[in-house]
Amino acid sequence: MAKHKINVPFFEIGPKSYLYGDDVLALALAADKASEKYGVDVIFTCPVVEIRRVAEATKHIHVFAPHMDPIPVGRGTADTLAEALVAAGAEGTQLNHVEKPLDFDTLAATIARAKEVGLMTMVCADSMAEASKITALKPTCVVAEPSELIGTGISVGPEYVAAAFECVKSVDPDVLVLTAAGISNGQDVYNTIIAGADATGSSSGVAKAADRAAMVDEMIAAVRKAWDERHS
Repeated sequence: MAKHKINVPFFEIGPKSYLYGDDVLALALAADKASEKYGVDVIFTCPVVEIRRVAEATKHIHVFAPHMDPIPVGRGTADTLAEALVAAGAEGTQLNHVEKPLDFDTLAATIARAKEVGLMTMVCADSMAEASKITALKPTCVVAEPSELIGTGISVGPEYVAAAFECVKSVDPDVLVLTAAGISNGQDVYNTIIAGADATGSSSGVAKAADRAAMVDEMIAAVRKAWDERHS
């Protein structure tokens, strides 16, 4: 199991529903290998049905669920229970993705529920105002990504990266900042990290690549290169 803490810089891979079954496991193993190779933490946002298999097969990545619900143990057919994620081997959960949005009260309750069982939280925000409000809830990480760029192959520019970083850190310097949307290759990753982000990530850019393992290696290598150049 990966250490239960996210170190910067880091990279997030979310295959969503582009992949399933053995393809998810193969991608997770490629991410695990690249994480060790480059010394870069990787969050692997795993389909819920694959969490246990991925967690048991990997050593270096942080396995996150794509969503959870704020329910207690008991009734809740088809909901995702925090304790069940922990039992399956998840270290954290993504919340409030544009494809699975939560109203603010529900989001606050879900972050609190995750903290009760020791799950980290990676919470999406598609505006600076939302990012600021979410940061006050003290998640592990805020994902600042304009929803209109998700899946387009058009990545955010350096001005957005800098603004998102300042927005989050001015509220709580301990909350990590991931800026993404439209990350499709290693150059996009490099540009985002060199601009000042703690992290970036990719879904379709990895899942739809002709050689997914090679793309994972390219992107995580770019995280390492940009971070080292920033701090040299």
